[in-house]
Amino acid sequence: MLVFLVGLQYRLWVGEGSLAEKSRLAREIALQESENVALRERNRQLAVEVLELKTGLDGIEERARYDLGMVKKGETFFMIVADKPKAAQ
Repeated sequence: MLVFLVGLQYRLWVGEGSLAEKSRLAREIALQESENVALRERNRQLAVEVLELKTGLDGIEERARYDLGMVKKGETFFMIVADKPKAAQ
């Protein structure tokens, strides 16, 4: 009887399906759920961006300006460069 009881206690604390394994799995699930929330938000933002690029010219123009450095005909491009800190000079 004592051996049976020790066997059950071992399985409860250390073996497969133990309390320690259960708490480890709960932490992993919580971590994965928070990562899923962040990825869902990123997917939502990307879907909005795709929709904007498909439906309007404003999104395409913004991409061309900022990502590709394009300017409209007749515009003058000015690049403002910040001064280097005196320690770096």
